[in-house]
Amino acid sequence: MDTAERVLAYGGGWLDRAGALRTDPTRLGELVTDPTSVVLPLWRDRCLVDGDGPVRLTADRAALVRSAAGETVFLGLDRDGAAVFAVDLSGLTEQSAVEMAAAARAVDVRALVGRLDAGVAAVQAYARGLLHWHRQQRYCGTCGAPAVAGGGGHVRTCTGGECGRLLFPRIEPAIIVLVEAPGPPGRCLLARHAGASEDGWSTLAGFVEVGESLEDAVRREMAEEAGITVTDVTYQGSQAWPFPAGLMVGFRATATSEEVRVDGDELLAARWFTRAELRERVASGRTLGRVDAIDHQLLGQWLAAG
Repeated sequence: MDTAERVLAYGGGWLDRAGALRTDPTRLGELVTDPTSVVLPLWRDRCLVDGDGPVRLTADRAALVRSAAGETVFLGLDRDGAAVFAVDLSGLTEQSAVEMAAAARAVDVRALVGRLDAGVAAVQAYARGLLHWHRQQRYCGTCGAPAVAGGGGHVRTCTGGECGRLLFPRIEPAIIVLVEAPGPPGRCLLARHAGASEDGWSTLAGFVEVGESLEDAVRREMAEEAGITVTDVTYQGSQAWPFPAGLMVGFRATATSEEVRVDGDELLAARWFTRAELRERVASGRTLGRVDAIDHQLLGQWLAAG
């Protein structure tokens, strides 16, 4: 099965990230004050929107929000060659940030993704993740000294004496797995996670640990959470998930037994679903996972295969 052309929400952005420009402070300084450069304002991880979607500021309005921003980061070059920056207005009140950006309100991009062009959603998520990292990485984790931004906002440098550690945006990889039953009829394993609704069933997932391959993480998480052993672990695709720093890596696997034993901590229940049961859920208006997440696609592909 070819997975190369599938583009999930928050991926496939059309920005040229122009990595070489990040090490050219003179050119970046020229671009950030260029009246044709675009500024995307965010407030506490939310994009500022008007009736047409996320606002894109240029000229005087862009200069105004930059003057009040806690951080300004370079995202890349637009399709027309204009530089695109993101600014963080989290130091203001929400109302002040909205008014300064000539916006209507502040909204989580996940609430807009179905109405936005895929490229726009990808850029907003990219901006969100990068600005969130800056707010969380004010100090060096080694010596505790303040860390200052550089590289167009893609690195922070420790200012402490002989330390000088370079700090880069962290990525937190996680696996998400559609587990199939070992024999007919075709069934997949869904679980109800702690905090989910009584009818909130979804695929199993977990973070990758240090010293562990993605496939190792699949086998460990399935054993820990559901008490199952899996084989035939097969990569299906990946998804940027900067909420705040995730990378979701999708797999399909086959259980060696139908017996399930949930951990009672992360998972409250788990059971096997047939394709007919999942189609019935869809027909009744219930979604299969988050519509903007990779588990929705994993389940949709499994249904289509049957």
